[in-house]
Amino acid sequence: MSERFRSGVWHDPAALDRLVREHLPWIEGEVRRRLGAVVREDGDTRDVVQEALLEVLVHGPSFATADRARFQRLLLRIVENNIRDRYRKLHRMKRDRRRVAGGATDSVLELDPPLHSVATPSACVELEERREWVFLAVELLAPEDRDAIRLRDWEELEFDAVGERLGISGEAARKRYHRALPRLAEKVIELRRGVV
Repeated sequence: MSERFRSGVWHDPAALDRLVREHLPWIEGEVRRRLGAVVREDGDTRDVVQEALLEVLVHGPSFATADRARFQRLLLRIVENNIRDRYRKLHRMKRDRRRVAGGATDSVLELDPPLHSVATPSACVELEERREWVFLAVELLAPEDRDAIRLRDWEELEFDAVGERLGISGEAARKRYHRALPRLAEKVIELRRGVV
């Protein structure tokens, strides 16, 4: 049976429910075995895992595979990473009670479309596919690599700010980021070859 889904387009609650019922018991067992102490801090393991699994299926990277075991391993890795991220974020917020909700910034979103197209439709499709490969590969990296890449490239933070968020110096954050990039490229190549 081919396991296929496209994240972010779940308009079929029955299909989503089927995937959760089918894969949740195995993923929950693996998470309990591998992250038991971490998950138990927040109460019921099943609820934590189910919430993380739904997050992955609804908002995670899109991928398809005919190999059920590969599909489950990918889901498991992303769910585990999401759970780790959640607990790191909670612990960081507990340590820093002075954190204030974001206010206005100098950023401006340009809402008017460009006057002419700057890319062909095929180039746009190719770019979107490359983004999906990178998005999935980032989800499968070790947490320290994921954090460095997300903070630097997705949140566009300077290295000093990345270091502050990670609890390291700006220089250490720069080095961590530059070590993570080749691992990201390698992960994309592995995924494109079908290696999980």
